[in-house]
Amino acid sequence: MNHRLATSYDASLLGRLNHELIHDEGRRNPMTVTELTERMLDWLGKDYRAVIFERKSEPIAYALFSENDERVHLRQFYVQRAHRRCGVGVQCMQVLFSEVWPPDKRISVDVRSHNEAGIAFWRSLGFTDYSLTLETYPHQVLRQLEPAMEEMLLGE
Repeated sequence: MNHRLATSYDASLLGRLNHELIHDEGRRNPMTVTELTERMLDWLGKDYRAVIFERKSEPIAYALFSENDERVHLRQFYVQRAHRRCGVGVQCMQVLFSEVWPPDKRISVDVRSHNEAGIAFWRSLGFTDYSLTLETYPHQVLRQLEPAMEEMLLGE
């Protein structure tokens, strides 16, 4: 397996792979491949770098990350479906840890809470839980609080 840093010429490939990642993770992102390609171009022109992993000149995986003084944040990591569960992900991460990322920086990655396979993968590499993001919508909270608020008003 070979790897290389992505350039702006790779934005359409990365946009297509990002679209597959979004679909596979069940994300709510409605962006088209064209929009994702444009976003990727913007990111690569600013704070992000990407590494493309290839086998026989065919892309099989990519990693998109940003780096600051304290850490590397892995924003996206994707192995194409046909290349999963055969060690490709571990090989890619070994390359990133040994050849791309500084050895003295903390590495962070966000994983969807329902992605049990992804969580198991990252934990198998030594990643540990750091934070939990919770979310809701105001109308859901208000609906849930409505009975308690009515009871409070009746008690006055």
